Amino acid sequence: MKIKFAPITLVAAALLAGPALVMAQSTAPNAVVVDAAVTDNIFQLYEGTVTKIDKKTRTIFFKNNEGESKFVAGPEIKNFDQIKKGDRLSVTYELAVAIELIKTKSDGIRSKVETSSEVASKPGEKPTRTITNTTTIIADIVDVDRAKKLVSVKGPSGKVTVVTVKNPQLLADVNVGEQVKVIYFDAMAASITTPKKK
Repeated sequence: MKIKFAPITLVAAALLAGPALVMAQSTAPNAVVVDAAVTDNIFQLYEGTVTKIDKKTRTIFFKNNEGESKFVAGPEIKNFDQIKKGDRLSVTYELAVAIELIKTKSDGIRSKVETSSEVASKPGEKPTRTITNTTTIIADIVDVDRAKKLVSVKGPSGKVTVVTVKNPQLLADVNVGEQVKVIYFDAMAASITTPKKK
């Protein structure tokens, strides 16, 4: 059987290690969510079963339809002893974009705020970790094309981005000179879980 050192297990190793840190996110109180402009995609990057564990070298072997891969768990993975043969490793990536209309006239101030947070498993649990990044941009509406359902926004860098709004009714109250909040959210999660009994 051919064993390959899959790059995705490096991502899993990085995700399953490290301290837990949680940061709260907030939304503008007077914002109207343009829900038709929200996109949310989740991608399964890797899914496999633990086939073998070498406790001396802290090497974990995983297998899926594409073959077998492995990674060495460093000392930062505190819950290594909780990993058992037959456990499942899942690595996912999520990307979401939301646009909120802020009903105020532009004061010329545009901003960009980036935050990150990490959540890791508690002692005694199977190793899990989620890393999330959120970028919030306040942008000016510089053009509205209601016929084509397009809104052009200008962010703090001066770059103009054209956004498609699926529901044309949402554009009835959108005007040049107002501002929008664009939120980009992405998360990478890795978890080792006990398979469900059939």
